[in-house]
Amino acid sequence: MNDQATYVASVAALYAELPDTPLCASASDQWLARRLFEQGVPLRVVESALILGSLRRIVRPTGAPSLQPIRSLAYFRPVVDELQSQQVPDGYHDYLRLKLNKAISNAAGQCSKNYVSS
Repeated sequence: MNDQATYVASVAALYAELPDTPLCASASDQWLARRLFEQGVPLRVVESALILGSLRRIVRPTGAPSLQPIRSLAYFRPVVDELQSQQVPDGYHDYLRLKLNKAISNAAGQCSKNYVSS
């Protein structure tokens, strides 16, 4: 993806679709998305990081204390860095998306946004 505006809009939309995130990306979230674009981080890596970070929040031990909502795209930056530093197997992105959708649907009584992406 060569168009910075499209990349930033895609990252913002992906971020806003996740559970426990704001309904729209802030100016600082958009700034970070631009930085990720400038650093050449593939959109697929960013999306996988957003999904993985959300999964880690949702799939927690029973009785674990509640977490505060995510307020910034920067929350996911360490996961982006983690995924960039290792070889991710083919199909991992689709696997994460499937796991997140399942985790969201299994979260009984929890009011959250549904994550649906292509």
